[in-house]
Formats: sequence, C-alpha cells, structure tokens
Amino acid sequence: MRFCSTRDPQLTRGFGEALRLGLAPDGGLFVPQAWPARDAADWPQDLPLPSVAQRLIAPFVVDDALALALPEMTREAFNFPAPLVSVAADKLNVLELFHGPTAAFKDFGARFLAACFQRLLQPGQREVNILVATSGDTGGAVAAAFHRRPGVKVTVLFSQGQVSPMQQQQLTCWGDNVRSLAVRASFDACQHLVKQAFVDPALRARFELSSANSINLGRLLPQVVYYAATSLAIFRKAGRRPSFIIPSGNLGNAVACVWARQLGLPIDEIVLAHNANRSVPDFLRTGEWTPHASIPTLASAMDVGNPSNMERLRALFPELNALRLAVSAFSVDDAAIAARIRSDFANYGRIWCPHTATAAEVYERLPEALRARGPWVLVATAHPAKFREIVQPLVGRDIEMPETLRQLFERPSYFGTIDATLESLRRALST
Repeated sequence: MRFCSTRDPQLTRGFGEALRLGLAPDGGLFVPQAWPARDAADWPQDLPLPSVAQRLIAPFVVDDALALALPEMTREAFNFPAPLVSVAADKLNVLELFHGPTAAFKDFGARFLAACFQRLLQPGQREVNILVATSGDTGGAVAAAFHRRPGVKVTVLFSQGQVSPMQQQQLTCWGDNVRSLAVRASFDACQHLVKQAFVDPALRARFELSSANSINLGRLLPQVVYYAATSLAIFRKAGRRPSFIIPSGNLGNAVACVWARQLGLPIDEIVLAHNANRSVPDFLRTGEWTPHASIPTLASAMDVGNPSNMERLRALFPELNALRLAVSAFSVDDAAIAARIRSDFANYGRIWCPHTATAAEVYERLPEALRARGPWVLVATAHPAKFREIVQPLVGRDIEMPETLRQLFERPSYFGTIDATLESLRRALST
C-alpha cells in the first residue's frame, strides 16, 4: 500500500514514511492510493475494538516495517471503550469517545501514533521533534501519548486565551520531553506556523520534524476504527445503515467517517456540525472556498476558519456535486449551543460538552423525513467536565470530573509565549 500527496498523485510513500514525515514534501496531505473495501458481511461479529482496529488498518501497512507490530500497537492504543448509548429508543444514539486518558476522542489517534513512532525510531537515529497546533484537545492528547517516550520531543502550540482552563492545564502540565507554547494569535495562525516550519529549509536541516495533528496519516487512520465498529454493530442490530452527526473543526474526525464509508462500512448520511466558523457550510452552499480567520466560540476546539482536512475531502471528491452528496454541513451559534445544553439535560438527563451540543442541535434541525430514516448517532467528542465553566451554569449542577483529569490539576503548569512568526518559533525550538 502506498500513500500519495493530495497535490501530486505521483508523490508516494509507504505507511511508516508517510507517518514519519507528517506532511508530504510538496505541502500536501497523504491519502491512500487505493481503498481496500470489504462488505459488512466480511467482518466477524462481536469483535473487540482492538481487533477491529487490527483488521481495518492491516491492509494499509502491508509490507511496511510496522506490519508485524500492528496487533501490539492496536491493543496499546485501543485499550479503553467507545460505548454507544441510546438517547431516544432506536432513533438516536450517542457515541461516547471521551473515555480515554484526556477525555477526548483524539486519545485514540494520538496513542496509536505514539505507538507507531516508538517502533519506527532506530537506535542512534536523531531525535524527532513533533510539532502540533491545537485548538484545545489535540495538544493534550498528543502530550499525554508521547510524554516521556524516548527519542521524541513534542512542541504544542495553542492560541493564547482561546482554550478552556481545563484544556490549557492539559496542554501545559507535562514538562520533560513536552514543551507548550502559547501563541499570540488564533488557532489558524498556529496551524499555519506549523506548516511553515515543515517547509522551512533551516528548520528541516536542523531538526527531524513531524506532525501529530490530524494532517498526519497516523492520527487520522485509527479514528476510522470507531466508525467501523459502531456502524457494524448498529447495522447488524437494526438492519439499517446508521447516519452520523460529527462536531467538526479541522475536519479530521469527519474525514475518518468518510473514509470508513469509502472502505465499505455500512454508513448512510454524514452530517458535519460546525459552530460559527462556517467555512465548510458556506462552501457547500456557494461552491466558493473562502476560509477566514477563526471566531472564538463556546465550542472552542472547533474554532477553525481554514480546516486542513478540507484538502483531503476535496481530493476524494473533486467535483462539488459529489462532495455535496457525500456530506452536508450546518452552522450553530453560541446561543443555540447553550440552549441545547439546557434542553437536552432537561429532556434526556444528558450533559453535553459544547461540541456535542452542536451536533445535538443540528440533529434537532434536520427535516423530520430525514430523521425518520435513522438510526442517528451523535458523536460525543469530549467529556463535559473539560468545559465545566461553560456547562455547569447551564445545567445548574456540578459535573463530576474523571479521575484522569483531576490528577492533571495536581501537576504544575509550564509554558512559554511567542508571536505567530517563524522566527519566534525557530528561537523557541532552539532553546
């Protein structure tokens, strides 16, 4: 299996090399050259999540140095559940992806990526410097996954003042081989800075650079796994393909669901739920791609005005009409997010984080005929305790904090502050 750049189909790498590079040499994102599709009937029943991961990822690592280690890596990365919980009989379910170490869906991909890097690094090889821009959850998941792993340094860039207090603590409490930098700019500027670093000759000559954002194939591919497991479970139980509503920012989680369907998994509609950062909904409506500066919202991890993974979606569906058939997208403002948190707690007893509430609001706005096609799955991307300062006043009760998050608050916080310039990043990496 080879992976090609979204910008040049002739520029290809194997799995391990694509993962190590993070970004293709031409600045594009790596995508599979082929899709090893299988029918739902080809999957054994009642496979645990690590076994689903192993079977799904195996065709992508054939003949790669990581192939023999795949069973061990999937057991290591997928050692916590992704339960599907009923909200309204057989019509609406929620896929809880927040039971990992940092209480966010990105734990799955970050842990798999870290397991891969641990096995890719050879004795005597120069240290790998991983750069990661985060709008909140990515940095914490990557920091936790790579903390104290030998041969790797991690630099986390986050937008100063635009992440929740819990998220900032998760980004800055590690030390050792993890360094955190608050950037005096938006997430989009942080993301642009990372992309600049990858193509900067001086930095490439001095450091072995890689990425841990969802631009990295090794972060995104394992996220396909929980869509595979969930869709198979629902299809076998209900005899119908489920539809997913996915809180969307940088579009990595959305692309993972699209890839799952591309691989033959039984998935019907894929609906993207955006906050006030509406570049994607506007593009699907007008056909004009006009990314913009990100807008701060209650759903801060989705505050992305220029999502990187749009490049992967457009590579897979170069014709606008085909993309419109593949996904739909809606935008929800802060007032509606807050109202949905209140109403779903009152109606269902469920407490959503602002991102999951965005998806829940989109579900309520769907035409009744479309909702009746169900079953529908809301993708719950983060534990509400990560946003206690927002959620608790809306539901009028304390939110119990998972033990893993509580322990992070006992650690000291360390971070530097830089401008959103390549020179500032160069200086920070050199110290």
